[in-house]
Amino acid sequence: MPAPAATPHADYPDLDPRVEALVTEVIGRVADKWTMLILETLTEQGELRFTQIGKAVPGISQKMLTQTLRQMERDGLVTRTIHAVIPPRVDYRLTDLGGTLAEAFCGVWIWAATHLERIEAARAAFDARTAKA
Repeated sequence: MPAPAATPHADYPDLDPRVEALVTEVIGRVADKWTMLILETLTEQGELRFTQIGKAVPGISQKMLTQTLRQMERDGLVTRTIHAVIPPRVDYRLTDLGGTLAEAFCGVWIWAATHLERIEAARAAFDARTAKA
């Protein structure tokens, strides 16, 4: 049996190290619950005002919402439109890039729905075993 590859990309020696760095950053960002919830909210509801996003994402603080939206904008996942009205109005919507990320992570939701009972059964069995120990 051959030894396992040292890194996930060992089979691709010509892989651009920038790609590896980007994958690491994107996984970290998307693994962040706020990014995922905002991504889901904008996918389902389309363009929304800052306050609407805050109301749609339970438990998020204004500071965390601001930070997360700024990072998503920096990564090209959302666009921010400022309307010159009083009071100022700012709308956010997913970019095409953000939409493709949402599609990619849709698979996680499908996987979770498909395997929910198996995961719950495994957790219950584990909890029962460890409670006896």
